[in-house]
Amino acid sequence: MLSERRKSRQITVGWVEVGGDAPIRVQSMTTTKTADVNATLQQMAALVAAGCEIVRVAVPHWDDARALKEIAEHATIPVVADIHFQWKYAMAALEGGIHGLRINPGNIKYQDKVRLIAREAKARGVPIRIGVNAGSLEKDLLAKHGRPSAEALVESALNEARILEDEDFTDIKISVKHSNPAEMIRAYRLLAEACDYPLHLGVTEAGPSPAGAVKSAVGIGTLLAEGIGDTIRVSLTDDPVEEVKTGIWILQSLGLRRRGLDLVACPSCGRAEVDVLGLTKQVNEALEREGITTPIRVAVMGCVVNGPGEAREADLGIAAGKGYGQLIVRGEVQEHRIPEDRFVEALVAEAKKMAADR
Repeated sequence: MLSERRKSRQITVGWVEVGGDAPIRVQSMTTTKTADVNATLQQMAALVAAGCEIVRVAVPHWDDARALKEIAEHATIPVVADIHFQWKYAMAALEGGIHGLRINPGNIKYQDKVRLIAREAKARGVPIRIGVNAGSLEKDLLAKHGRPSAEALVESALNEARILEDEDFTDIKISVKHSNPAEMIRAYRLLAEACDYPLHLGVTEAGPSPAGAVKSAVGIGTLLAEGIGDTIRVSLTDDPVEEVKTGIWILQSLGLRRRGLDLVACPSCGRAEVDVLGLTKQVNEALEREGITTPIRVAVMGCVVNGPGEAREADLGIAAGKGYGQLIVRGEVQEHRIPEDRFVEALVAEAKKMAADR
């Protein structure tokens, strides 16, 4: 059973509510050069189609900052400008109509510039995420704590929050990311006790899948199960669409989100009379081609031991035997002896029908 969700204050990023009683949001970050407006907008469209709700863009150069106005005007998803070192880029982003800012307390040196950003963001109603990373922690905190520990990350975040609060700015979201899931979990637990701001969860630099997805699922999933977290990003060395898919799967696995297909399949064993791995891949690819977004649980089971029971628990499924299988829809057997070469066809047809009915 999940813990009761932590009560955080609510902010709005563009037109998307975050924190409070809003759903836990899935974020990602574009990999395009932000100055290439067309490429960036195209990647955003792919992320939206996958279920992304907030997207961040890198702003390392002045050309990127100048492009933000056009991006903000045409984006179909709230856009957050990722600002490092150059406070002027943050001001340009705000003037360009960007929906959110992310600043890193480890690399904007001057507090008076952070205060200036806060005043301008407050005037425009734009929220700020304080994004602390283990890899870019302030030198004095590293010297004090000896390493980028959970305590050091939280201290950095709260110090930066106080600067914004001094300017009467409280539309704040905070992240304290670490590449070590255990350290990341500790940091967010400490932060959750220390403030009521919405929290953005992530294991930074998680790497490629499957290791990166597993690290993220452990770190993010543990905290979500404890009721901690308001937005998430799975940081993979991969196409950002895969980040979104993994994030949605993490939420679905905890019952926090239902979107699209939830494919349940047995791991296969010596009891199976069909190629469960190959069949599952075919079913997954066929259903993905249909682009079904209605929440449907599909089971692909390879034997008569657990197969019928699992298939009945799903919205629809196949319980395969030797050469034939049962097609089960909403807990009832629709066909007792459906041929193996019709498994995929039958599941896709029923899934489309179910999506249309819903």
